[in-house]
Amino acid sequence: MADQKTSGMVDPAVFEHLQTKIDEDAKVREEIKDILQTLERQGRNAQSILSRAHSTPSAQLAPIIEAAEKAIKDEVDTIYDLSEVASIYPYYKYNGLWTRDIQNACFAIVLCGWLGGFGAEGSGSQHGRLLTIEEVGQILNVPVNLKERDAFHLTIEEYLQSLITLIEELARLTVNSVTLGDYQRPLQISQFVKDLHAGFQILNLKNDSLRRRSDSIKYNVKKVEDVVYDLSLRNLVPKDNGGT
Repeated sequence: MADQKTSGMVDPAVFEHLQTKIDEDAKVREEIKDILQTLERQGRNAQSILSRAHSTPSAQLAPIIEAAEKAIKDEVDTIYDLSEVASIYPYYKYNGLWTRDIQNACFAIVLCGWLGGFGAEGSGSQHGRLLTIEEVGQILNVPVNLKERDAFHLTIEEYLQSLITLIEELARLTVNSVTLGDYQRPLQISQFVKDLHAGFQILNLKNDSLRRRSDSIKYNVKKVEDVVYDLSLRNLVPKDNGGT
């Protein structure tokens, strides 16, 4: 009877097994975080390069775009390493670790594309265009919005988050363009962000974070409209192009 009481009702091996699983999970997380540290550093570099667009006339953007594309290529290489590790495990087990860094990489790509980067071979610079999620996926060399298999991919939410950040950045660029004496670019930005805003209004967003951030789009659109309106009042743009 005494032996039964001291032996206990729960086998300690159960918890030993759980500790093994915890240790394995921690090891995977550390491996992913090591890769993400590199990606975060590369992302800051890419965005630092792209930020020079705020102090550079449109006609002189080519060297910045070329440098940004090279910096983004470094991010793509690191994202490949991340996907090799992440695809071993269920996607949604660890995706919270990297989704912000993927959003930032996606933002760098769509901003670079808007400025004229990532054009088709031989097509020359095409500034003011929106790269689609499929085009971003091709640049990142990762699948897009996977449903048929569980693997690393770019989600629609990550792409949409990057577009909201793009709108915020273009609102800043509108003001800085005027400082540079470029009165045409605010008009282009105004039409572009209005079109994006209209597109977001079509969406029925289920993601709470995405829905809250999308509510801020209208304020950034108004910032751009105010700049264009001010330029129009000062007769710095043609009347037929300066309307809001």
